[in-house]
Order: sequence, then structure tokens, then C-alpha cells
Amino acid sequence: MSPLKIKKGSSKHSAYNLRPQFSDVQETHTLAVIVDNEPGVLARVIGLFSGRGYNIDSLTVAEVDHTGHTSRITIVTTGTPQVIEQIKAQLGRIVPVHEVHDLTVEGASVERELALLKVEGEGDKRVEALRLADIFRANAVDSTHSSFVFEITGAPEKIDAFAELMRPLGLVEMARTGVAAMSRGL
Repeated sequence: MSPLKIKKGSSKHSAYNLRPQFSDVQETHTLAVIVDNEPGVLARVIGLFSGRGYNIDSLTVAEVDHTGHTSRITIVTTGTPQVIEQIKAQLGRIVPVHEVHDLTVEGASVERELALLKVEGEGDKRVEALRLADIFRANAVDSTHSSFVFEITGAPEKIDAFAELMRPLGLVEMARTGVAAMSRGL
């Protein structure tokens, strides 16, 4: 039997090339986590992220079942596919966690967010702010002689686009709820 011939500089058959290939591409995922509604649960979930250096792009929490005392935590996070899998596995091991759903990979989902934007301006800037608000279907929920507070709901990208258009018109403050998300269909 002849020995295996490997071309010099070739790593195709190298013993050092046997490890699995990991992606370094950053992906954004939306996770829905059903937990017991009790003190300290949110701190434990957030502690998992901060303790390992993972970032949270958006976080919303609310009780969804009063009789069963469960809450839904919706987390938008960014990481490599391996990091996302690690986050899901570690969330599933926390005792008060009942379910972990990755809405990004489980199929089509609906994401919405609410934002309030305070825009100060007079004259043409004020008229333009009202015109853009109408196009984006934002509602003026407060008005003074020199400012508006607009309420807008929609996908996070829609809110980002509206905010960018309002910046040169006098955007001075913004508050966002964070993403609420749910899978579509049954």
C-alpha cells in the first residue's frame, strides 16, 4: 500500500482541517421565551446575556397568562449562528423557563414596535413633519406651539426610517417599546 500523497501547501487532506467550520457571520434573531411570572426571573435571563457578553438589541416583557402566572419575554439579539444556538440552549436550562422559540428560524413571524417621537420646529419644518407623519401613518398625540409628539407603530425598520426623516426636522427625543413578535398562522 502506498502512502497518501499530499500536494505541498494543500490543506484539503490535512489533519488540522478536521474541526467543524464555524460561521463568523452576525445574524439577528428574535426569541420568544415563556417563563414563570415571579421575582428574579427577568434578572436571571438578563444575567445570562450580560455574564457571557451577549448583547440585547430589544427586550419586552409582559404577563400573558394571569391564571397560570406566566410571562413572555421577547428578546432580539445578534450573534453568530453558534452563539444564537448557545443562547437558546442556556435559556432552556434556566429553571423558570418553560419554552424558548426562535421566531427567526421557525417560519414567518410578525414584529411590531411602538415609538413616541418628540419633534420641535416651526414654520416649514413643522409642516414637513406633519406631512411625513401622515405618510408613515403616525399620529400626533400631543401638540404645542413649538413641538409635536408622534406615536408610530410598525416594524422596527419603519420606525428607524421615520426617525431618520425626523432628525433634520427637529427630533429631540424618542422612546421605543421594544419588539413584540409572534409567529404567523397555526
